[in-house]
Amino acid sequence: MKNLFLSLTILSTLFVGCSTDDDEGTILPVEGELTGAITTNKTYAFGNYTLNGIVTIENGVTVTFDAGSTITANAANGVDAIVVKNGGKLIMNGTAAQPIVLTEPTATPGSWGGIIIYGDAPINGAGGVTTKTSEDGLNLTYGGTNPTHNGGTLRYVRVEYAGKKITDGTSEMNGFSFYSVGSGTTLDHLVSYKGADDGYEFYGGTVSATNLISYGNYDDSFDWQDGWKGQNNSNWYAYQTGTGNFGMEIEASNNNNAFWPVISNITLVRAAGTVTEGGSSAAEYDAIQFKKQGNGDFSNIVISGYTTANSTAVRIQDAGTNTDQVNGNKIKLTAVKINDGTSQFSGAGSLSVVFPSGQYTTSDSATGASISSGIWATVNGTTLIP
Repeated sequence: MKNLFLSLTILSTLFVGCSTDDDEGTILPVEGELTGAITTNKTYAFGNYTLNGIVTIENGVTVTFDAGSTITANAANGVDAIVVKNGGKLIMNGTAAQPIVLTEPTATPGSWGGIIIYGDAPINGAGGVTTKTSEDGLNLTYGGTNPTHNGGTLRYVRVEYAGKKITDGTSEMNGFSFYSVGSGTTLDHLVSYKGADDGYEFYGGTVSATNLISYGNYDDSFDWQDGWKGQNNSNWYAYQTGTGNFGMEIEASNNNNAFWPVISNITLVRAAGTVTEGGSSAAEYDAIQFKKQGNGDFSNIVISGYTTANSTAVRIQDAGTNTDQVNGNKIKLTAVKINDGTSQFSGAGSLSVVFPSGQYTTSDSATGASISSGIWATVNGTTLIP
């Protein structure tokens, strides 16, 4: 009997909340609140949770959420975000039918800070620095020497209405922010929906991501810097509507790196009437922009709707990027299909861009991203992918 009591006590410390059955055996969600620093391992049962402030998962701690759970932020209570510190792990294993959804009830872009993960994978910041301070207003250090860092698993997770400006009103959080996150981390079947900044941003690191949807985010759909070099990325889909800047903004913090990210199966769509975040006069309306020595290997790309006057499918923003990355064979785009007559590529201003043979190819049979639809990619009855 004593051993039985001890076993039950241990189980009760492992689970926060306990889903209950109704009279017909249906599992009912629990209710709960997330707040402050989480300092011990916890599993949050299937339920509805409110997010109160910046919740941190501390070093050495693993936090798990059951499939189908909902986490609701509240713009009225200050800055809300889920922050995984280096050494912590966030496990969100949703399913296509039971995604884990993080949202805000007013449905206002920029209401909260999204999911932020820190690691100690390598970065290559401006001037070659290997550590930096985060730009999200939290002023945390990122960067390190552990390329296989593991910050957990995010699978079938949807973040809605994030991208909050905090602190001085200019520091910005994205839907998903990955600071020096390593290749041991799993990112798969994620949605960033109608945030006020970027859908996804990678700050260095080695993590890869598959089956990503960026829908209706105000700034860039996908963005990276600090020498991010994920090698196994595929099926990225962006739909820009209402307000949106670049489909992909690619930079390497002015470092002429000998490495680059690899992404296959990309679809970038800009809906008619979409204007840039800085107003219709701001020239941030291209499908893909390379600047500050940004590079990469991209294949099977479909681009539609980037038809604003003077826009182009691929923009090379500065002479250094053109010389070192384009002419140096460090930017490769193969099997590119443009559906509506947008120019293939161009340099900013009077910059002349000519890709070396084989580094930019077109294909009428390119298919772009191939992502299965379902509840995980449906918001208010609208399917996010065609």
